[in-house]
Amino acid sequence: MNRKDSIVKWLSKGYNKFQKGCIREKHGQKRIQAMARKVGIGNQDFEKIRVNNNFYIDKTNFIREWWESGDEVTLITRPRRFGKTLNMSMLEYFFSVRQAGKSGLFEGLSIWEDEKYRDLQGTYPVLFISFAGIKENTFAGARESICRIIEEQYNKHDYLPGSGLLNGKEQDFYEKVSANMWDSVAAASLRSLSDFLGRYYGRKAIILLDEYDTPLQEAYVNGYWNEMVAFTRSLLNSTFKTNPYLERAVMTGITRVSKESVFSGLNNLRVVTTTSGRYAGCFGFTEEEVFAALEEYGLSGQKQQVKNWYDGFTFGDWRDIYNPWSVAYFLSERKVGAYWANTSANGLVEKLLREGKPDIKKSFEALLGGGMLHMEIDEQIVYNHLFTRKNAVWSLLLASGYLKVAGTAFEESTGRTYYDMELTNKEVHIMFENMIQDWFCESDNYNDFIRALLLDDIKAMNFYMNKVTQEMFSSFDTGTRPSERQPERFYHGFVLGLMVELADKYVVTSNRESGFGRYDVVLEPRKPEYDAMVLEFKVQDEDEKELSHTVKAAIRQIEEMGYQADLIAKGIPKGRIRKYGFAFCGKKVLIGSADGA
Repeated sequence: MNRKDSIVKWLSKGYNKFQKGCIREKHGQKRIQAMARKVGIGNQDFEKIRVNNNFYIDKTNFIREWWESGDEVTLITRPRRFGKTLNMSMLEYFFSVRQAGKSGLFEGLSIWEDEKYRDLQGTYPVLFISFAGIKENTFAGARESICRIIEEQYNKHDYLPGSGLLNGKEQDFYEKVSANMWDSVAAASLRSLSDFLGRYYGRKAIILLDEYDTPLQEAYVNGYWNEMVAFTRSLLNSTFKTNPYLERAVMTGITRVSKESVFSGLNNLRVVTTTSGRYAGCFGFTEEEVFAALEEYGLSGQKQQVKNWYDGFTFGDWRDIYNPWSVAYFLSERKVGAYWANTSANGLVEKLLREGKPDIKKSFEALLGGGMLHMEIDEQIVYNHLFTRKNAVWSLLLASGYLKVAGTAFEESTGRTYYDMELTNKEVHIMFENMIQDWFCESDNYNDFIRALLLDDIKAMNFYMNKVTQEMFSSFDTGTRPSERQPERFYHGFVLGLMVELADKYVVTSNRESGFGRYDVVLEPRKPEYDAMVLEFKVQDEDEKELSHTVKAAIRQIEEMGYQADLIAKGIPKGRIRKYGFAFCGKKVLIGSADGA
């Protein structure tokens, strides 16, 4: 037994019991936790975590659940930073014949209680591949990176050509695998390597592919989707569909890319998405696990705060799944923060919300205001249809962890399932608030407009709003086909900005019924010293010769439809309700008020 295994064995047998103890001083003095494990942020290597006795929640039941399922190829989708890579590392250390001497890593964990699984450890050839780092701006760069990762797998097993098991043609093929290999070689590379390993070890190979969809997301964002889909489809089909040398396989990712895109014909695939109950407790932390960790670190008094910030994820029927990355950071920093939301850029999500159709922004207004969406979703993500396919944006947000399922309704007559979805938790809410603030943060004119609005300075409001529209109109459209309804796209983006910027002063609502119709925007003051406001937006009609006519029509609509009725019903005097009409003609805006100022 080597030194590392000796350390792990000592930790698992002795320390696991000792760490549960604690020293309590008499007479109600402060409780002191005994030797709480060190939290290693970002460590995704199972061996390092176990040897260094880092904070770790036992997820080895995943090994048992997956193995006993009998599924040949499993695709598991979970949000980023939810333990996918760590669990894949765990699988490699458990099954890989090259890790046969690492059995001590599993002593003291649940899988080691079953003698059948003790005999299984270290008995299969395993290929563990990750596409997490494939984030290139061009197809050529992404393709080369994928090929280089495959080449590294061949280099790790460079004993194979000299083993006497490969014939001349197979040895020639081995040499052809490189960062610049032909497409046909790349497509067959993992299939061939699993064949070679199977002959060498006398057992079929297990293949683990982590973050399979990262190159596809980057391809969509950077404009080389079609090339990447064609390349990836050939590689995945050869590796997982037409591979007689494969024992089992696991793929992980954030999204389930549509079958038509990359999984065409792959009919042996078990797909486990966030709406499935399979492996629900294996990724992320359960509430019981989180509360036990808070006890270990002497932070049990902050359970509710941690729950508000990091709970809310749902996998199948499992509720109260916590974000593991943020919980670990909280244990380390001992204070709440938007840790998960700040770990990577959310460029695709921002692009979809910012450039999306008016109804997308309108629905997001409801979510940001604490509301809920009720709709059917398709969990197969078609990236090149995200702007056109109904509800595709919300399917992506659900898969990414930004939305949670609050309830479901199955319609037996149609066989369709409808989901009630809302923002996952406080951390996600803050992430989106920061994103929306960033839309306007570079514009001093927007901030000046907000100040002018609060001061009821019509002249300044007009000056700065026209500056804002000049800056922001194009950024709320796709940039390729300017929309004829561009003012409406801008309007809903502008409302989101108001909701965030004035959240401490006003409750901002839009498109709600009041009086005899639906108003555009109402600002209800949180404090009595602020005036309430009703804002009506109108695009200039052909029969309105001047923008001033459109402004008057907007104000007249506020008056005639009684949009201020809800505010009056809440006790706000009529004299403390301002009414503004916003008239649009292209990027030009004219603002007027009910009193004619």
